[in-house]
Amino acid sequence: MNGDDTPLLQLEGIRASYDAIEVLHGVDLAVPVGKVVALLGPNGAGKTTTLNVACGIVEPRAGKVVVAGRDVTGVAPEELARRGVITIPEGRGIFPNLTVRENLQMATFAGRPLAEIEELAYRQFPRLGERRGQLVGTMSGGEQQMLAMARGLASNPAILLLDELSMGLAPLVVEELYGIVAQIAATGVSILVVEQFARTVLGIADLAAIMVHGVIRTVGTPEEVEDELSAAYLGGGE
Repeated sequence: MNGDDTPLLQLEGIRASYDAIEVLHGVDLAVPVGKVVALLGPNGAGKTTTLNVACGIVEPRAGKVVVAGRDVTGVAPEELARRGVITIPEGRGIFPNLTVRENLQMATFAGRPLAEIEELAYRQFPRLGERRGQLVGTMSGGEQQMLAMARGLASNPAILLLDELSMGLAPLVVEELYGIVAQIAATGVSILVVEQFARTVLGIADLAAIMVHGVIRTVGTPEEVEDELSAAYLGGGE
């Protein structure tokens, strides 16, 4: 899709506000092709706002959003999704009163036939195949998160934006989900994942960026940011 030296997603000097309060103060962040970048930091650091800027929900006051070498600052979320920028939000964004199959059917708007979407989803997430006729609201939180990921992957993303994948889930389920994230990245999809609970994602991240008070303090490999991580979390307890 683009050269190896060009990040698939790049945020350059991003400033963003809610009303009159600036929450991002010149954020620079790059997500290389086929890599997992973890955006870490304590609650309220600005991580989700950064993700919302990347997917077009929040328009920055200053700076640029660049996807595959093209400036897409101010482009609507729907258009970015058509260009391969797919978000799986915290809270999962699925329809609890529909079955698994009906939820997957909602992803056919992108032009992919349902049979193909189902085949991919059930291969990647066998448990969804076992529950294809089940109402989603009756499934476990982990299964619902799998469905949200399956729907996102149905759009054939170039980059996947994940917000708090571990929210409310048991550690073993989170470990399983992040194993799937690593498999997705191995197919060439770039992934930016926002996590408050840093230890859950560092095992599969290629790079980690630590955000504090709306500024990215450090970017490096998980090993390189280890000391900074503890400082950011005031001892690493979060």
